[in-house]
Amino acid sequence: MRRALRTLLAIATLAATCPTSAQGWPAKPIRVIVSFPAGSAPDIVCRFVTDRLSRALGQTIVVDNRPGSGNILAGQAAARSAPDGYNFFCATAATLVSNPHTFKALPYDPAKDFAPVSMIAKGPFFVLVHPGVPARTLAELAAYDKANPGKLSFATDGLRNFTGMMAAWLNKVAGTNILIVPYTTMPLGIQDTISGRTQVIILAVPAAASRIRSGELRPLAGSFAKRVPGYENVPAIAETFPGFELVGWFLIVAPAGTPRDIVLRVNREMDGILKDPDTAQRFATLGFFSDGAETPEAVGEAIRADREKWGRIVKEIGIQPE
Repeated sequence: MRRALRTLLAIATLAATCPTSAQGWPAKPIRVIVSFPAGSAPDIVCRFVTDRLSRALGQTIVVDNRPGSGNILAGQAAARSAPDGYNFFCATAATLVSNPHTFKALPYDPAKDFAPVSMIAKGPFFVLVHPGVPARTLAELAAYDKANPGKLSFATDGLRNFTGMMAAWLNKVAGTNILIVPYTTMPLGIQDTISGRTQVIILAVPAAASRIRSGELRPLAGSFAKRVPGYENVPAIAETFPGFELVGWFLIVAPAGTPRDIVLRVNREMDGILKDPDTAQRFATLGFFSDGAETPEAVGEAIRADREKWGRIVKEIGIQPE
């Protein structure tokens, strides 16, 4: 009898000290960290899906904006959060796949500190030119640069940021030598390209769409492996330079050690949200696309594959970690 009582007591104690599980979860507000400021495209996407996730879970979700330092501040905060099912990170590619290759040291480990939860959306980029540039394809742009050395310049968000590295890689594969001009803010780079001070620019769809419609900038190619939905008249870069594909994405990760059943619950709810036609329509207006949450394992594999790809790109274009 005493042995049985001790066994029951041990089980009760173990249950009380076990990590939070999906049973009874969520019992309090959930925090989702975002590495961009309020009103930015990643913030808008994150708030859109977390609002719907909040309804599905019946619990408040608070979006915590932590911009700055190349996504490092947010990555560090997310990695150090309690793995209790009440902390998540709406991460972009820079935090998890390119930062490890452009910084000598990070205050978080992209490979070990996070548990993949759900894909959210993917976003391609466009290579665009000022209308005065006599090129309507990437091949024509490369030919023009080779025939007129020094006449073209690329407006980018910095040599170690996404569009800067993409511009450098495009120079590499195309055999061009277009000057890469870093801007502290891309709106200034956009205005300089519209005015003709710079002639070429790489922009995500949300920033490019209105400029394409107005005729201020002309798209030459998109960075999806296939043509971007809604822009079928714009070739993929890979049609000219096979194998060239660079895509930005948003996904949800949790601190490593977050209970598996909670990860699966969020993944399941997110899949339903992302496959809702209203979500697809909203994403399309923002220039993003989703095939659903995918499985946590598939998300993890996508992160690993992109991290390896960025490692190769950084080595090819000769960037040294700082």
